[in-house]
Amino acid sequence: MKRIQISKEAFQDLEDGFHFYELQKSGLADYFSASLQADIERQKNSAGIHSIAYRDYNHVVSNVFPFGIFYTDESYIVIVWTIVDMRRDPEWIREHLSR
Repeated sequence: MKRIQISKEAFQDLEDGFHFYELQKSGLADYFSASLQADIERQKNSAGIHSIAYRDYNHVVSNVFPFGIFYTDESYIVIVWTIVDMRRDPEWIREHLSR
């Protein structure tokens, strides 16, 4: 089983998503956080099976929310670099990944 490392940018993405969903409906943000955390945890066992989306980033879409988790798969560690709302313009996503 691999370890998970989450970048500070990905933490910020989660926080931004949390605030967005909290404005939509009370309690929805907690469900968002729990769902995304579970999606990330699953990468301990399934990292690397997902297609390369851009450069070296693998990509998996959340089971519940329209968010993509972009990560790299190293020997013993999965690094989550960013978590993006997939409803955004694809060009914006590529620019975000380039940073």
